[in-house]
Amino acid sequence: MADEASTGVAVTLRISEIFFSLQGEASRVGLPTVFVRLTGCPLRCVYCDTDYAFSGGETLALADILARVQAFPTRYVTVTGGEPLAQRGCLTLLSALCDAGLDVSLETSGALDIAAVDARVARIVDLKTPGSGEVTRNLWANLDHLTPRDEIKFVLTDAEDYAWAVQQLRQHRLHERCAVLFSTVHGQLSPTQLADWILRDGLPVRLQVQLHKLLWTEAKGR
Repeated sequence: MADEASTGVAVTLRISEIFFSLQGEASRVGLPTVFVRLTGCPLRCVYCDTDYAFSGGETLALADILARVQAFPTRYVTVTGGEPLAQRGCLTLLSALCDAGLDVSLETSGALDIAAVDARVARIVDLKTPGSGEVTRNLWANLDHLTPRDEIKFVLTDAEDYAWAVQQLRQHRLHERCAVLFSTVHGQLSPTQLADWILRDGLPVRLQVQLHKLLWTEAKGR
């Protein structure tokens, strides 16, 4: 993969925000984490809670991003969006963060190819449900690139989404590829209801709630 050293061209990215918080989702939940939120997304999920990242932000050089990230007292970094892979420089950013000795995860919609993502990065890949309004955007070929280091996430709006997710889980034997996470859309589907369904059906998945929304319900970006 080309980078600044090989091309002589400085890598810049459009950044919505860089902030320090607790990871609210996935297997790293609760860990103090730096979030690098890239601007832009080609999807429009009906429940999106980060639509402020669709546009705006500031253009930063790779070195400036690294400096800001390393100023925080943690080794955990999550690159998110929007859809971070929509910016070509995201791949270089991910590798640079790994080269700096950081523990890096990527949150991606699953609509764009993850094959070229640095193998050191833990990829948290959404599978968009019918209730998202973007189910046709799933890039199913991404499943073939998943490793035990990665995670698949379903964000569920209702019982129909749950049934669809169970079908995909079983048809593709997703739990044999990596960890599988079932989450609810905040305020639409009760986590208690989802927990009951998971136990009833004996699913090999992990229920997750968005910790950051329990702690900071009013805080943008938290």
